[in-house]
Amino acid sequence: MDNLLSIVTFLPLVAALILAVFLRGEDEAAQLNAKRLALTATVATFVLSLAILFNFDPNDTGFQMVEETEWLFGLTYKVGVDGISVLFVMLTTFLMPITIAACWGVTHRVKEYMIAMLVLETLMIGVFVALDLVLFYLFFEAGLIPMFLIIGIWGGKDRIYASFKFFLYTFLGSVLMLVAMIAMYVDAGTADIPALLNHQFSAGTMEIAGWQILGGMQTLLWLAFFASFAVKMPMWPVHTWLPDAHVQAPTAGSVILAAVLLKMGGYGFLRFSLPMFPVASDLFAPFVLTLSVIAIIYTSLVAMVQEDMKKLIAYSSVAHMGFVTMGIFAANQQGVDGAIFQMISHGFISGALFLCVGVIYDRMHTRDIDAYGGLVVRMPAYAAVFMLFTMANVGLPGTSGFVGEFLTLVGVFQVSTWIGVLAATGVILSAAYALWLYRRVVFGDLIKESLKSITDMDRREKAIFAPLIVMTLLLGVYPSLVTDVIGPTVEALLSDYDTALADFAATTALAANGGTQ
Repeated sequence: MDNLLSIVTFLPLVAALILAVFLRGEDEAAQLNAKRLALTATVATFVLSLAILFNFDPNDTGFQMVEETEWLFGLTYKVGVDGISVLFVMLTTFLMPITIAACWGVTHRVKEYMIAMLVLETLMIGVFVALDLVLFYLFFEAGLIPMFLIIGIWGGKDRIYASFKFFLYTFLGSVLMLVAMIAMYVDAGTADIPALLNHQFSAGTMEIAGWQILGGMQTLLWLAFFASFAVKMPMWPVHTWLPDAHVQAPTAGSVILAAVLLKMGGYGFLRFSLPMFPVASDLFAPFVLTLSVIAIIYTSLVAMVQEDMKKLIAYSSVAHMGFVTMGIFAANQQGVDGAIFQMISHGFISGALFLCVGVIYDRMHTRDIDAYGGLVVRMPAYAAVFMLFTMANVGLPGTSGFVGEFLTLVGVFQVSTWIGVLAATGVILSAAYALWLYRRVVFGDLIKESLKSITDMDRREKAIFAPLIVMTLLLGVYPSLVTDVIGPTVEALLSDYDTALADFAATTALAANGGTQ
């Protein structure tokens, strides 16, 4: 099918426009129609995205299904997918129908809520398929707006503070990225991402205001992109916006924020930092690995003292993203494969954990851990589902959470034994806070009067969790579903990365010898 990527990208936006123009009223029938249209549009988008996956050739390491046309002011609209981005497109389209179904209980400004979710889906897919710097930046930044509204309008009592903190952190980080993109365009003469991947940015030592800058232009560009992607992931110490955003966001907002939006930072490192600025990436790898280990240990310890369930899971996400950045900058096959696998897996697991919180929040209207206890007596099905995703979050073998963490640890052990040992303690800490949460919420005696009439999950809630359970277990026992798709592309990326470092080392050695061999 021609223009398949564009159709998948913009179908949710078309549905949002239909909602905005043709749906009138705030009565119950109008609200139900808005939800049904949003669910239909997201399911149709997922079905169409399956055609992308079926037509994708994993052995072709270039960009596939490329669409290119002149846009406005001489800019180019260009989209395509490779072995890395195709799975993030699939993750987004897979999760959106689940997210829409999860917010079926929303009764306040339902039409606007569904419009925000549909627009957000288009912008998220756009980030992963964009092959032009300007297009990437527009999708990357515009995604802030619907999430800002989702938190600010439908969030908790401190939603205004949390939404502005989320927006300002992520927006200010991206201003430097815009400056870097302009510099890249001036240096390379193009905004075309495939062309930029083959362009060699200067890596020689340069002097600015008396300062010697190792890695030259690559270092400056790398730092500018790092400022944006580190906040987006988020990495320690620029992670403080995430717990506030998660706590105040509605359940569906938390699911999308954790499952997809955080992955844009990791995707950016793989699309820009590693392949375009290899010398700077190698130079800063110890720095990133150190920050990653601090994130894994520190945020795991912080998670252990939380009293709010959402905040605990939010800090858990920061710790798991530490494994991702660690794997990426280990810059070997196992590390990068593990980082991508961890991002895909975390999308299913963290999304499911926030949905688990949403199930009991809808019934009790509190996220305070102390308000619960003994739920297994009244909610056995919920207890079983919550247990599965708790174990997956810990990294139990047989679940997808184990594969990602194992691969990233194998990758980083090849680079630094100490970093690997310290990071491995994060697995133990994650077991501590996750099992502590589960014990306090689910086990024990049912002594609180308010819980004695609580009901178990209904059919809609069970149906929401079913596909997440399937994917978590399927990828846990058959990880090659992911690794076979990403493997060749990652191998080609790392081959080019190693070649660039070898060429730079040879050039540096030649210059040091006065230009003679």
